[in-house]
Amino acid sequence: MKKIVFLVLALPLFVFGQSDKNPCETLTRINLLIQEQHYKSKAVDDSLSVSVYDAFLKELDDDNRLLTELEINQLKKHRFKIDDYVKSENCDFLNEFYKAYTTSVERYSSTIEAIKKEPFAFQSSESIQFSKKAFPYVKDGTELKKLYKKRILFHILKDISEISKNKDSLVANFDKLTKTSKDKIFETFACKSASFQLTQQEFNSKFFAAFCHYFDPHTEYFSESDKSSFLSAVSADNLTFGMLISINDKDEIIVDQVIPGSSAYFTEKIDEGDQIIKIKYLNEEYNIACASMQKVETIFSSGEYKNAEFTMRKKSGALYNVQLTKKVMKDYDNNVYSYILKQENSKIGYIRIPSFYAKFENGKTNVSDDVIREIYKLQEDKISGLIIDVQNNGGGSMDEAVKLTGAFIDAGPVAIMNNRKKQRQTLKDPNRGSVYSGPLVVLINGFSASASEFYTNAMQDYGRAVVIGTPSFGKASMQRIYPLSFEDNPTEFVKLTIEEFYRITGKSNQTIGITPDVKIPLLFEGQMPRETDYKTALKNDVIEGVSRFTAFSNPLKNTAIENSKKRVEANADAKVISDLNEVIDKLYDGSLAPILLEFNNVFTDVNKMNSLWVTIKELSEKQYPITVERNSVDIEYQEFDDYLKSSNTEKIKALKSNFPVLEAINIINDLNQ
Repeated sequence: MKKIVFLVLALPLFVFGQSDKNPCETLTRINLLIQEQHYKSKAVDDSLSVSVYDAFLKELDDDNRLLTELEINQLKKHRFKIDDYVKSENCDFLNEFYKAYTTSVERYSSTIEAIKKEPFAFQSSESIQFSKKAFPYVKDGTELKKLYKKRILFHILKDISEISKNKDSLVANFDKLTKTSKDKIFETFACKSASFQLTQQEFNSKFFAAFCHYFDPHTEYFSESDKSSFLSAVSADNLTFGMLISINDKDEIIVDQVIPGSSAYFTEKIDEGDQIIKIKYLNEEYNIACASMQKVETIFSSGEYKNAEFTMRKKSGALYNVQLTKKVMKDYDNNVYSYILKQENSKIGYIRIPSFYAKFENGKTNVSDDVIREIYKLQEDKISGLIIDVQNNGGGSMDEAVKLTGAFIDAGPVAIMNNRKKQRQTLKDPNRGSVYSGPLVVLINGFSASASEFYTNAMQDYGRAVVIGTPSFGKASMQRIYPLSFEDNPTEFVKLTIEEFYRITGKSNQTIGITPDVKIPLLFEGQMPRETDYKTALKNDVIEGVSRFTAFSNPLKNTAIENSKKRVEANADAKVISDLNEVIDKLYDGSLAPILLEFNNVFTDVNKMNSLWVTIKELSEKQYPITVERNSVDIEYQEFDDYLKSSNTEKIKALKSNFPVLEAINIINDLNQ
């Protein structure tokens, strides 16, 4: 049998699969694989027990609003014993956890239904408080009911407050509005119970995930469906129903685009703006209003769900059903693309790399070849500099990161790999010569991770590029996907951390990220997830670097960096972004004041928040003076493709709102002085 192993350098995808096997059989295989192959395996002891116990409960009940203090006290006897259960291969404790969890979900449903039937007051002398951190568990079901009532009342008053900014009008029609909002909010709360419900297999998968994450955040348990979804994220060609979707302000799933040639396209029924109401797969039907977004994403991304029936709603309100079948198509949102940025007499190339995709799953192309192809197109248009954008690029293929790095240097080492036995290997550019040797700027942010950091490390260490943006994510580990059995068609897998990569200087970006040469403020920068946020993240360390490599020399580089820092410091938009981030961080990280559950107070709070979001939205959509054009090759072959024309319009709009791109243009011009 061909061994199934996939090399990946990517951010974790938190998904949960199903297993038909005895949970202890799966858990034993996971532990055996981790102990034998993990980069830095840990002992199965009390430390593991406490960490897995806490992480598992957090995964089940993130804000401590399903389980009660009484139930938690009954489960606490297992907190220091999970290591013993693993060693003795006794998973009976999972049944006790599952019973407690299902009881809490049933109680949630019955409590919401009971509150709905009772007389409901639309104001209260009590207050409600929200926090980023979970509150302590409440004592019992009676206390939970009080909490649910307060939350429902707040959301009803919030819903009414968002109808209009005219408070007097809302007060005048308050009695009429409360009936509509009450029905809407109760339906929303009742729907939540569907997303809370888990089969025993799904429940067990959550435990396997908590167990894996103890060793590091990127070691993951995968079902066949999970693996398919994960690999599709690092592939440029994927199985698709042919609809690009988004969530609107009302939390409805709306069709943004229909892909020509797809199953959705050939129905000749689905239009942009249609709403997805239900999805039926085999005998399972998922009401979108009640289903978890995780489930919806799995249906769209996993190769397991190849056929499904969709119930859709037109803008007119008319309902219709369509049967759709997935087919392999080019994923334009996950493909490299390029543009020409014009300023006065200069032409600057821009290449966007969404991920380091390779021929995983259904992939037919790889990122290094696609980037080189775009460079050749841009060189036909006589560009004077190049911007490589890996913002929001969570990683992908290790091989592709090495190949892409080699396209920008002549020859030499690009990184140092270190495995569990402390055996080190220097990775080198396999090909002499470079594809592009002109001025280069690389854009990064807090979502630039793993393979993106691998590439950016080398560009910075060689002095090959000016790196701008915000500090990167901070993931310097590499994973492989292993099957948990040696059957012909394995159904369970583990994505296992097996190595760590270091810069050629011997330093690592693990947990600390890459510090850009020029920092450019970004909205929500302080709220971006970072590797250091994970308790089990690998620690940062330094090893001996490569003794010889030839860095690039550009006498204008340091001056260009200093000029850029001065421009950013003096820029009015940069100042506004920094000031807004202080407000955002205080809002998310601080202790929010309690809100009295009375309409006037809720209205004031909601409008204060809405005012902030309006400011954020206006700034994030601001268009900068950037002239964007397609390269000559794309203009020719996209001329008669309406889908690509529409896609181009959206991409150009987003590019003009990308503040770091404006500064990247200025840096290129300085490098060309």
